[in-house]
Amino acid sequence: MRKSLKEFVVEYGAIGLIVYLSSTVIVCLIAWFALSMGWKPESTVGSAGMWAAVYIIAKLTQPFRIAGSIAITPLIARVYERVTGRVNAS
Repeated sequence: MRKSLKEFVVEYGAIGLIVYLSSTVIVCLIAWFALSMGWKPESTVGSAGMWAAVYIIAKLTQPFRIAGSIAITPLIARVYERVTGRVNAS
């Protein structure tokens, strides 16, 4: 697994990183919106608790986000190459 992950990073580089970080941001935003619909913190400690819950949710979904990023990055790289007319420079 480690060797194939290294190959993935070498082949897709920045595109893979952007896909993974985008999935992280999307999960965090969805978790924050979902929690804020049912939980209205009224203090700084409550707000910190909300962000702690968002962080925990993001960490729990991390294996799925990594697998999803590995699965979808080749497709996104092909679309990028087709749209820009160039190969990924990473």
